[in-house]
Amino acid sequence: MTQKIKIIEREEVVIRFSGDSGDGMQLTGTQFSDTSALFGNDVATFPDYPAEIRAPQGTVGGVSGFQLHFGHMEVNTPGDFADVLVAMNPAALKANLKWVKASGTIIVNEDSFTAKGIEKAGYDSNPLEDEKLADYNLIKARVTSLTKECLKDSGLDQKSILRSKNMFTLGMVYWMFDRPLDHTEEFLENKFKKYPLVVEGNKMVLRAGYNFAKTIEALPYNFSVAPAKIKKGTYRNITGNKATAWGLIAAAEKAGLELFCGSYPITPATEIFQELAARKDLGVKTFQAEDEIAGICTSIGASFAGCFAVTTTSGPGLALKTEAAGLAVMTELPLVIVNVQRGGPSTGLPTKTEQSDLMQAIHGRSGECPMPVIAASTPSNCFEYAFRAGKIALEHMTPVILLTDGFIANGAEPWRIPKMSDLSPINVPLAKEGDDYQPYARDAEKLNRRWAVPGTKGLEHRIGGLEKMDVTGEVSYVPENHQVMTDIRSERIRRVANYIPDLPVKGNEEADVLVVGWGGTYGHLTTAVRELQKEGKDIALAHFHYIFPLPKNTEEVLKRYKKVIICELNEGQFAEYLRASFQDIKFKQYNKLQGLPFTVIELKERFNQLLEEK
Repeated sequence: MTQKIKIIEREEVVIRFSGDSGDGMQLTGTQFSDTSALFGNDVATFPDYPAEIRAPQGTVGGVSGFQLHFGHMEVNTPGDFADVLVAMNPAALKANLKWVKASGTIIVNEDSFTAKGIEKAGYDSNPLEDEKLADYNLIKARVTSLTKECLKDSGLDQKSILRSKNMFTLGMVYWMFDRPLDHTEEFLENKFKKYPLVVEGNKMVLRAGYNFAKTIEALPYNFSVAPAKIKKGTYRNITGNKATAWGLIAAAEKAGLELFCGSYPITPATEIFQELAARKDLGVKTFQAEDEIAGICTSIGASFAGCFAVTTTSGPGLALKTEAAGLAVMTELPLVIVNVQRGGPSTGLPTKTEQSDLMQAIHGRSGECPMPVIAASTPSNCFEYAFRAGKIALEHMTPVILLTDGFIANGAEPWRIPKMSDLSPINVPLAKEGDDYQPYARDAEKLNRRWAVPGTKGLEHRIGGLEKMDVTGEVSYVPENHQVMTDIRSERIRRVANYIPDLPVKGNEEADVLVVGWGGTYGHLTTAVRELQKEGKDIALAHFHYIFPLPKNTEEVLKRYKKVIICELNEGQFAEYLRASFQDIKFKQYNKLQGLPFTVIELKERFNQLLEEK
């Protein structure tokens, strides 16, 4: 007798895949995300994994997770709590149960709930047999056993068979949400084309999981999430790190320059470097240096030689790069320094997110050493702000720091691929043969000097870290000249504000409360504010992408509101910066330092408290 399947319409769904670091949860989550994006859903993801390459197996500390939020509506966050949790072992269940919605669905690999596995996870008893999961829709599947049974005649070795079990759970979830298998099957064919047994084995397990979910009594329904209404164009799912790399490549192409990246690998920024290294077909040159200092120094050398130069890092690496960053300021050479922030200090939480490098980015160099600081806010707009960082660096002849963070760098969402013709032109102030050239002669509006590429006839010159004489560029120890050059370096960065957009506000300009954020908190802040606005609350949002200098209308915007609350994943660095800049405005703060992004629920609670205060 055929089971009658009930279809439940949903606007949005949150799924969390979790297991040991070797269980393939990142791959599983990515495949479901990509399939949903191709189906037409709006998607946001949040990979969450331990810092150790292979953390202790079966322990809570070794759990790797991947959460995704997809829907028919606009999706700005990976979701607060999961509708569905896939737990490959007891530790994954213990680590993630608090993130499952009441009455949510939990799929567990029943084979892993052995006495040893239960003990390593820290349980006193088997949670599948006591009352701990009574309030959830629990689906027990012998994932390991069924995978072995499926592949017993496949010709694969035991290790390869066990690696395939993530495909079983992926197949189950594909059936639950009425998703096709085609994209993942094509992915397997391309990724393992040299290993046909692996391709066929994984496809068999994927289909076995799909059919298992279709037939079990615990799943008499599946969910239907319709495609989202999105602007026409060509889309792809993209992580923040890849988007950053492509934005830098686009800036180089628009400027007509070769792109050079000198870097040292560091979590969570390494993927940018890797993506650039893979683009030799686009003329990108990369150099893996022996340390962070060598990385930025090679990039400064490439900039001096006429390349669009970038270097990538995270917080500890930015600290090491600061002396050389001062050299780039003194020589007034274009350079983009990408800092993907992570939990600190020191090694800190290398795979977790934080926003604690803001003060280091603005002030963390010796002497009076100003440079622009901008911040991306979503995985997809990392492309836009990497491009804009390149435009500012090249047109204003200055190093620029681009801040992203681990949350948006590793997260993914659909990205509408732009046409190169839609991107702004980048006008590089190159000196040409025959010009009457002086190294520090300046443009009247931007105060930038012209860029003379070594080897160009008649443009011979020297630059370096010692103070320079105004216009001529000769080494100078004249006190008055140092004042002049210091003032110029400061003023020319302030003038960048003339070339950036005003600060926009989402919501009523006369609202009771203005929420202020910057960088990767955008998705959670905008979702919280939007939901409160739908509830009739008088609240607005101002989210900053340009940090130093600030947009020219910043003070005007902030002074409109009686209550201004600044939300950031640190102890209040942006709040401190704004207080110093606008001393007559009172700011409130909401801060979090857990290596995790905000949740929409906690933000709404705090904003409602503020709205109710008299």
